[in-house]
Amino acid sequence: MSSIPFDIIGFDLDGTLIDTSGDLAAAVNYAIGMIGRPPFPVASIHPFVGKGAKVMLARALDASGGYDDGILETLLPILLDYYEQNLAIHSVPYPGLIAAMDALAARGVKLAICTNKAERFTIPLMHQIGLSDRFAAIVGGDTVGVAKPDPAPIHAMIDRAGGGRTLFVGDTINDIAGAKNAGIANVAVGFGFLDGPVENLEADAVIHHFDELVPLLERWPA
Repeated sequence: MSSIPFDIIGFDLDGTLIDTSGDLAAAVNYAIGMIGRPPFPVASIHPFVGKGAKVMLARALDASGGYDDGILETLLPILLDYYEQNLAIHSVPYPGLIAAMDALAARGVKLAICTNKAERFTIPLMHQIGLSDRFAAIVGGDTVGVAKPDPAPIHAMIDRAGGGRTLFVGDTINDIAGAKNAGIANVAVGFGFLDGPVENLEADAVIHHFDELVPLLERWPA
């Protein structure tokens, strides 16, 4: 069994660990349906995700006919309340994730999460999916008052997980830029909520399935 030169592997949540697109789409469609907008297919939601619920809703409104600040402020709490009540109806771990986590844990590598999703959604979602106990630390977008790409939440994740050499895995520019700003290695996933070619993220490495993660880490320079 080859060694892995990291103490902690950190992960983004939406679009990296968990495919939350079905439940996010349901929440968006519920909210915009309040003003008579037609629903989006789930796949169409992907480019809207990654910078928080308000930006997601604004992008959906813009794509469905435009909006003003009043509409946005009216619909945002409706979206958030609906989502809070329906966090894990359709959300599932990406293929290969559980096996990869098992392999990392078996080698003594700690797992952690740093997401821009607020704690009020992150913690219950992980409990409902049954993965909370797998992670040494879970840092949300409001845990330390700033979100990625600011390095502070990633530093907080590392500290709460016990410290050590860390690599971060994510699917958006916020994830990769946040890791770079924090001075740590990074891997982009090609299956998340991408808004362009994954190569544009300029990550240290790219994977297209979680089956590739552990072999990649085994080859990582010590």
